[in-house]
Amino acid sequence: MLVVAVALIDENGHCLMQQRPADKRHGGLWEFPGGKVEAGEHPAAALVRELREELAIGVAQEDLEPFGFATDMPVIMLLYRCRVWRGVPQPLAAQALRWASPAALAALPMPPVDVPLLAALAAAGQAG
Repeated sequence: MLVVAVALIDENGHCLMQQRPADKRHGGLWEFPGGKVEAGEHPAAALVRELREELAIGVAQEDLEPFGFATDMPVIMLLYRCRVWRGVPQPLAAQALRWASPAALAALPMPPVDVPLLAALAAAGQAG
C-alpha cells in the first residue's frame, strides 16, 4: 500500500503532526498528515488532495519537496516537506494537531513507519 505524507514546516522550523482518531487502526498515535494514493493517482497529487480533505489547506504540487521514504510492510510511505500552504490547518480527520520541533515530536507515540522519517527530519537540522 502506497501512502504519502507531509512534514509541514512553519517559519520557526516546527513540524505539524496529527493524532489519529481513537477508533482507527493506530488510534491515538501521532503521525504525519497524508493518506493513501488512489489507483492511477500521482503521489504528489494524492498528497494535495489529502491535505485539502484532512487539514482544509491548499498546497501546490511544486511546493512539495520529496524528502524520504520508509516501509512497515505492507505500507510504503513517501514523505515530502512543505513550507508554503494556504489556510490554517484544521483537524478535520484527526483528534488533535501539534506543532513542535522534530526532536520534541519524537517523544510522542507514533506508528512505526513514521519513526524513522521523523528521526531523519531531526537529523536534517530542525526539518532542514
